[in-house]
Amino acid sequence: MANTANRDTIRHPAPETFDLAHVLRTVGDPHRLRMVRLLAASGERPCTGLSDELGLPKSTGSYHLKLLREAGLTYTRQEGTVRYVSLRRDELESRFPGLVDVLLRPDAD
Repeated sequence: MANTANRDTIRHPAPETFDLAHVLRTVGDPHRLRMVRLLAASGERPCTGLSDELGLPKSTGSYHLKLLREAGLTYTRQEGTVRYVSLRRDELESRFPGLVDVLLRPDAD
């Protein structure tokens, strides 16, 4: 049973380990940048809702969300069989002041 618990643990990087180059490479993809903007506008959402809104297959949406989480941009929590994702805005702002505002500007594309 211990292996199941370890497999289901969702890992998130600590804010002090966020790397600006990694964050910028991650949001350099238009789908991931749009996911960040949707999360900033609406708060926490089910993972499948983001994929559906962007018209992405579930597997592609999961891949993009994994990259956002590993870069430190998002936080994912599981409730039953549903995973919810939210933007780590406060942690990002603390580590890189002003970055989130720049990413949310319409002309940042």
